Amino acid sequence: MEIGVNVPNFGPGTNPARLRDWARVVEGLGYDLLMVSDHVVITPDVAEQYPAPFFEPFTTLSWLAGITERVRLGTTVLIAPYRHPLLVARMASNLDQLSGGRLVLGVGAGWARQEFEALGARHDERGRETDRVLAELRRAWADTSDYGGGSIPIWVGGSSAAALRRTVQYGDAWHPLRQRVDQLRDGLDRMRTVAELLDRPVPGFAPRILLRLTDDPLPDDKRVAGEGSLQQVMNDLEVLRELGARSVVLDPFVGDPAETERPETAWQALATVAAHRRLETK
Repeated sequence: MEIGVNVPNFGPGTNPARLRDWARVVEGLGYDLLMVSDHVVITPDVAEQYPAPFFEPFTTLSWLAGITERVRLGTTVLIAPYRHPLLVARMASNLDQLSGGRLVLGVGAGWARQEFEALGARHDERGRETDRVLAELRRAWADTSDYGGGSIPIWVGGSSAAALRRTVQYGDAWHPLRQRVDQLRDGLDRMRTVAELLDRPVPGFAPRILLRLTDDPLPDDKRVAGEGSLQQVMNDLEVLRELGARSVVLDPFVGDPAETERPETAWQALATVAAHRRLETK
């Protein structure tokens, strides 16, 4: 099971030098995957959680591809309705080629109503538009002579019935974000049911979980996966592996934009988990 890191590409402490430091930490600690988020217009509803500056994911990952060698690169998640599908197909396939085949494309329907309005996109049609984008990506990449990209994994975010159906129809893996272990288990059961109804293969499983280490254990019914004592977090990773996760993305951003100005706390948590995993494999 590969372990990745969701790197904050937003907030007051984020700049090119800080992003470079993040990439060096993630790759240097031996993590397998570096992912970033997506917003285009920092409207008030976005800024409340993810304030400017916000570095656009394709641009950011293209730059980071040039200063990394091994780590895979990805989006968690690209908001599908914000861009024309053929533009996404071109940008993703070019980034994959330029990085030596290292791209993972996580895709979701989005949520920020004001940002949709600023972009002239319909918030109430975001699910249907996400389906259209994914279908067009698959069609474009099927013509490898033009767009290429046929080997790029698509991870589909969301946990609604529509998102699970979308994952089965278009995705290589289900990519839920920040849930409890019991919620993830339930989602997997629902996805298997959808796959059986549609007579399609069951996609893979690649959750993004919080990384917040606490001195004392937290009640299991009060915490999401990846939150709690070191032993609880390591147990979560083992449970996710047993549930069939091929990849798990750790998200060390707890929620305060000021964290981006002091990334050392997140780096220490990542170093602690990496060291503990090395000990477990010896």
